[in-house]
Amino acid sequence: MKRLAIALTASLFFLAPGSARGGEMSGLLAQARQSFLPLPDKPVFTEYNPGNEAKITLGKMLYFDTRLSKSNTISCNSCHNLATAGVDNNPVSTGHMWTSGARNAPTVLNASLHIAQFWDGRAEDVEEQAAMPITNPVEMAATEKLVVERLGSIPQYVSLFRDAFAGEDKPVSFINAAKAIAAFERTLMTPSRFDRFLKGDENALDKNEKAGLATFLSLKCVICHSGVGVGGGAFMKFGLLEKPDFVTDPGLFDVTGNMRDMHVFKVPSLRNVELTYPYFNNGIVWDLSRAVRIMGKAQLGVELTDEQVDSLIYFLKSLTGAPLQITIPNLPPSTVSTPKPDLN
Repeated sequence: MKRLAIALTASLFFLAPGSARGGEMSGLLAQARQSFLPLPDKPVFTEYNPGNEAKITLGKMLYFDTRLSKSNTISCNSCHNLATAGVDNNPVSTGHMWTSGARNAPTVLNASLHIAQFWDGRAEDVEEQAAMPITNPVEMAATEKLVVERLGSIPQYVSLFRDAFAGEDKPVSFINAAKAIAAFERTLMTPSRFDRFLKGDENALDKNEKAGLATFLSLKCVICHSGVGVGGGAFMKFGLLEKPDFVTDPGLFDVTGNMRDMHVFKVPSLRNVELTYPYFNNGIVWDLSRAVRIMGKAQLGVELTDEQVDSLIYFLKSLTGAPLQITIPNLPPSTVSTPKPDLN
C-alpha cells in the first residue's frame, strides 16, 4: 500500500484575546487538551501527493464535474454535497441507474485527517478514496478508460492537468484525476468554536457547552471520539457492550475476513455532527438525541438521562464549523469527440 506517514503536526495552541494564560488555564481546558487537537491552520498534504494551487483548482472542478460518471449525472458533490456539510442527508446515496449502496455517505469535510476512509477503512487516504466511487458500478459506474477519454478530449482540462502535474509525460490520467480531487478535499476543513477553545479562548464556549464537554469527558466518550477529528482516528466495534438490533453490517470484516472485525467500523468524526444526519453506517437514525442515547447503551453500557443527553448535545453543536465559502467552478465544455453519456 502506498500510504506515507502523514505528519499531522500538532497545531500550536495560540492564545487569543480573553484566553487562558499560563496558570490561568482552567482544568477543563487542560483536560480537553489531553484528548483533542484543534484543526491545523493549513491543509495537510503528503509526499505522495503534494499540493499546489493548480492541482487544487483542477480538483475542485473535477469534484463538481458529472462527466466523471458513466451517465454524466453524478459528481462527487452529488453524495458529498458541500452545501450541506459534505453529505447528502440521505440514509444511503443514489447511484448509477437508481441503484444504491448499503452504507451512509460520510462527510468529506475534515476527512483527510482521518486514519482511513470509508466506514470499513478500505481506503488508506483520500487519494485512494477519491478513485473508488468513480468506478464503483453502484455509484458513478465509469471506467478508468472512459474518464481519461473524456478529460483528454477537453482542451481546457488537458491544459489544467499539465499545470497541475508539470513535468509528467502523460499528465491526463485516472490516478492524477483522483490525486487532484484529493488535493482539493484536503482543503475542506471547518474550524469551529471548539478549536478556538482548544487554542486558549475559553470564552469561545458558553457555560452549557462547557458543561457538555465535561459530561463528554466524564463519560469517557473520548475513548473513541478524540484527536483532531473528535473521532475518525480509530476503529471500534459497534455494539461494544450492547449491540443494537439494526447493526447487521459486517463492517471491517468485509475487508479483513477476521471474525474479530465483525461489526467494527471507523469511528465517525463528530465535527459538524449537528448537520450530518441521518446517523450511523446505515443512516437509520435521524434524530441526534436518539443517536446519543443509542451510543450510550451500545458503547458505554449506560442509560443516559435526559439531562446528560441535552448536555452532550450542547457540546456537540459547538463542533459545527464555519460554513465553507465555496464558489461553484465554471467547467470547460465538452467537444464533439467527448464520449457521450451512457445511461445503461
